Amino acid sequence: MAEFTVSLSSDKANSAWGENTKLSFSENGAVIHLPNGDSGALERTIQQVARKLDGLNIPEVALTGKWTKEQQWAFALSFTRARNPSTIKWADNDDKQWLEQNYAALLFTRQLVNDTPEDLSPETLAQRAAVWLSDLGKEHVSYTMTVGEELKDAGWTGIYNVGRGSERPPVMLGLDYNPTGDPDAPVEAVLVGKGITFDSGGYSIKSSEGMLDMKCDMGGAATVTGALGLAISQGITKRLKLILCCAENLISGHAYKLGDVLTYKNGVTVEVVNTDAEGRLVLADGLMAATETGAPLIIDAATLTGAAMVALGSDYHAVFSMDDSARSQMLAAASAENERFWPLPIEPFHADRCPSAFADTANSRPMKGGGGGGASNAAGFLSRFVNPEGKGWVHLDLAAAYHGGATAEMPVGATAKGIRSIARMLQDFK
Repeated sequence: MAEFTVSLSSDKANSAWGENTKLSFSENGAVIHLPNGDSGALERTIQQVARKLDGLNIPEVALTGKWTKEQQWAFALSFTRARNPSTIKWADNDDKQWLEQNYAALLFTRQLVNDTPEDLSPETLAQRAAVWLSDLGKEHVSYTMTVGEELKDAGWTGIYNVGRGSERPPVMLGLDYNPTGDPDAPVEAVLVGKGITFDSGGYSIKSSEGMLDMKCDMGGAATVTGALGLAISQGITKRLKLILCCAENLISGHAYKLGDVLTYKNGVTVEVVNTDAEGRLVLADGLMAATETGAPLIIDAATLTGAAMVALGSDYHAVFSMDDSARSQMLAAASAENERFWPLPIEPFHADRCPSAFADTANSRPMKGGGGGGASNAAGFLSRFVNPEGKGWVHLDLAAAYHGGATAEMPVGATAKGIRSIARMLQDFK
């Protein structure tokens, strides 16, 4: 069977293919006709055509001719569908190794998010992340898993309470990547991921439509795992840690309830006014564990709020930080990696935007979506669990992590957007 090739051309397609068409076919495959414009316009055209080609269910394509690294990546982002993705052969140039490393991380991240909630329990999520990273980092990787009642005994009250309504126990994964060979080497960065493998909303139950895509609520855990795996494959020499906060948010006679007050290890008390604002409850544990390491950089990632999607749509990830330098470096890393990140506000007063008469704070405000400024208020809640000035802390609300339906440029399901930027931030942060 002849190889199906895809090439680029700056020439217009023959009019027989249609007026101003961007796709034509040759004897060996397809030609993408690029318009005049900046690199962003060219890459969007490639993505749009890749979606059309993906619909043909071609088992393998070979990119031939002159392609830049970013053009090949744009094609891969859009051509790699969730179910039975085709194989891509990269153009014969110096970018192959980079593309293979990034694509392996993308495939792992997307597969993890797209898997069914039945197949991906909290323990399975933690185990798959640990095994993949161990395969990449070999003897430099060690990890522990704190499961079920062990979480309660260890004082990780957020993960324990959110996950106790499920028969499948909640888990905190703590993974250490230490390529230095020195057990006393300082930890230079910690990644924290929200790993809610299914989110019913608990007693603040979601609608059926709102619940349909909630297998993606562990997108933060998948993204930081993919980013760490990418950094390892790129040869990063820093000691790094990963903390995944994994649970199913379900309803049962043992589930946590509205009106409960949780007391965290740092003494902060939290009234539960919305069991569907569970992500910030589990991340609080992860952020405290990260802070205990003394690392100068902590990045947490989560599909945390609908408010971030209202503000940014599904094209950008929201960036929050009270540390101007850390925020600037995160945005610079995203720009360098051609990923869309956008800053949203967080000030010290946001920590007090969810008041409670029964505790230091509530986990939300008792209104739909947490009311105005919901994404900033959620970030403010998290700020209670890092150092008081928020130095070195970056919170990512992953509005662009998942598409419930295919678009002109992206397939349905997980995007894995953000893995490149986080991996670069780990490498470049000062």
